[in-house]
Amino acid sequence: MKVRFLFLFLLLFGSSSARTLDLYEEIANAIRSGDARSVAAYFGPTLDLTILEQEEVYSKAQAEQVLRDFFQKDPPKSFQVVHKGASREGLQYAIGTLQTASGKSYRTSFYIKSTNGKNFIQELRFETE
Repeated sequence: MKVRFLFLFLLLFGSSSARTLDLYEEIANAIRSGDARSVAAYFGPTLDLTILEQEEVYSKAQAEQVLRDFFQKDPPKSFQVVHKGASREGLQYAIGTLQTASGKSYRTSFYIKSTNGKNFIQELRFETE
């Protein structure tokens, strides 16, 4: 009986962790590609977006356009996630380094919120290192 319960527990919660890990990689690939539309596919209805010193809450469409402008001005060359975790409030997050074609490096972080079984980016930040 205990073995069945343990198996069921691991099946339910282990697969959830795997989906979150896959989500991190999917978002990282979208950022790495410099495709704002691919990144925006993970946005919720609104997004807290910080690019350098400019921080605003945007609608999904507005955030996609601002991100597209950022990527066009300095296209990504590489993106590497260096840390993943969870906040006390239950938000999943990842921190990485974005290298651009001009040689600039940005500390990049995104926070993932789960609502009604769906995960989406609640906050995305690009800050100088």
